[in-house]
Amino acid sequence: MPSTDDRDTRTAMIRGIWLVCPACGQGRMFAGYLKVRTECDACGQELHHARVDDGPAYFTLSLVVAVVFPLFAVVYSAFDPEPLWVALGMMAFATALALVLLPRVKGLFIGLQWAKRLHGF
Repeated sequence: MPSTDDRDTRTAMIRGIWLVCPACGQGRMFAGYLKVRTECDACGQELHHARVDDGPAYFTLSLVVAVVFPLFAVVYSAFDPEPLWVALGMMAFATALALVLLPRVKGLFIGLQWAKRLHGF
């Protein structure tokens, strides 16, 4: 269903962050945690063209490090806690943050691909 009309990149990327179809904003983008649906349930937009590979993982890792590293330094210097507890707490926080961010970053990448008509969109 190629079209000549322009697609709003910002809207598509925001819809991707919210894990909904970049075309209509109604249907769910993923069938599971990270598995992309074949097509949107609401509008029928084919989503199987999405090829994001390792981009979301690298971007998510960069975000997690940018948040956790300074937080580690602030907590350790401000409160002087036991180093083992700080390390364990930061590992748990980093893992949880990565699990929350990864599908949203993948959705953002898919929204960008859809808006720019990459990989068959």
